[in-house]
Amino acid sequence: MPLRNGEPARTPIASLFPNWRSSGKAALLMAGLLLGSAGTALAQSAPAADADLIAKGRYLATAADCAACHTAPHGGVPFAGGYGIDSPLGKIVSTNITPSKANGIGSYSEADFARAVRDGVAKDGTHLYPAMPYTAYAKMSDADLKAIYAYLMHEVKPAESTPPKTALPFPFSIRASMAVWNLLFLDTTPFKPDPSKPADWNRGAYLAEALAHCSTCHTPRNLFMAEDHGQSLGGGSLGAWYAPNITSDRTAGIGGWSDDELIAYLRTGHVAGKAQAAGPMAEAVENSLQHLNDADLKALVVYLRGTRPIAGETKPRYDFGKASVAELTLRGLPGEAPNENGFRVFSGTCAACHQLNGQGNSAYPSLFNNTATGAGNADNLIATVLFGVRRTVGDKTAFMPGFGPGAFYTDRLSDQDIADVSNYVLAHYGNPALKVTAADVAKAREGGEKPLLAKLAPYALPGAVAVVIVLLLFIGLLRLSRGARPAAPGAASPSSH
Repeated sequence: MPLRNGEPARTPIASLFPNWRSSGKAALLMAGLLLGSAGTALAQSAPAADADLIAKGRYLATAADCAACHTAPHGGVPFAGGYGIDSPLGKIVSTNITPSKANGIGSYSEADFARAVRDGVAKDGTHLYPAMPYTAYAKMSDADLKAIYAYLMHEVKPAESTPPKTALPFPFSIRASMAVWNLLFLDTTPFKPDPSKPADWNRGAYLAEALAHCSTCHTPRNLFMAEDHGQSLGGGSLGAWYAPNITSDRTAGIGGWSDDELIAYLRTGHVAGKAQAAGPMAEAVENSLQHLNDADLKALVVYLRGTRPIAGETKPRYDFGKASVAELTLRGLPGEAPNENGFRVFSGTCAACHQLNGQGNSAYPSLFNNTATGAGNADNLIATVLFGVRRTVGDKTAFMPGFGPGAFYTDRLSDQDIADVSNYVLAHYGNPALKVTAADVAKAREGGEKPLLAKLAPYALPGAVAVVIVLLLFIGLLRLSRGARPAAPGAASPSSH
């Protein structure tokens, strides 16, 4: 191309078409074809780029387990909210995050979305509760947030419904107090790869610490319900359920599991002779973990293998118990069985599925070599009997009915019944040192042990009133003391004026 003053010379368009004036229609047609081809190429490339971004966002939203909390159970509209999350401070209802402008996040800009996800602050300035794990999502990259935003805005269908509002008791109902909590406990530092670690470890760390937010459940909390990072992944209470230690410790954690077992558990929620996912973990497997690709599951395992070990139990949870012939031997001999009520409940309610010797079958797990019966506390055993198990992986559903609240098609067992059958199972198949009481079951039925902060909540309003009264009395006394102060020497009295 010839240069003019050092710049490429522009070729007149007429020179491209020698018969321009005599064949104007042809020239216009040719120009139109050229422009049309360019426009078609652009139109095809832009949606392709958007499609890739949306597909990436779909995968990341799945890894972040967004649907599990933002979809109401039993056929709720995806991402329309309405799921009641049982927190120690009360039930927190998830919001609509579909692109509905009236009821969801349709009016959110990408910056608004990022602020909500990473800082826990909605577009209108309302503070979110950390049941939405923004404390973990704060580590998410800009690129991943952009992809999730594109997915929610362009593929998820708008839902024109508004879930019930969260109504926590005072003082937790004051959302503005979360600003102080965030100031104290929210770390907004993005995830930074460790250059001394391999790529798969860093990928696993990003998945575990940011997207999959493992520490949200598996780390104990302090007095103010913030994660105790000194005990990260060392096990934490989830109300009625308990998220166990998943550090690399060989006894208390997952150090004694093989890589294949860990991957199988993440993908299916079941490993024979080890554990079965129930409660919140079953939801994580069903809605999120089973859909991760092989590389990401392996990366998670690499990361967990490298975590700081936190000791606890002196024997692995899955090493307790063995098959027992007690049920077969004692059947038909009422009055001779120790813990007769527990045996009666087990024989009539449990043995048909878990087998006479407790070894289970292809559909129901063994009651021995089972982390629910061999753990250092009986929380998950009690919760399983109360609330049951439902976990769908692929086209297979693992199901056990609950015998507590909502047990419409099973015998609804009393607190004492559940305590007795739990003790029978522990004595014959699990950790015999554990003893369950009816009070333990009642506590689990009501959502588990309340943290000190929740126990103090009922006294918050009377305490606030008392503080106000004391301040008013103090101010009143201060004014009275000033009014009764004697006049200074030489000061004129009112009668002298």
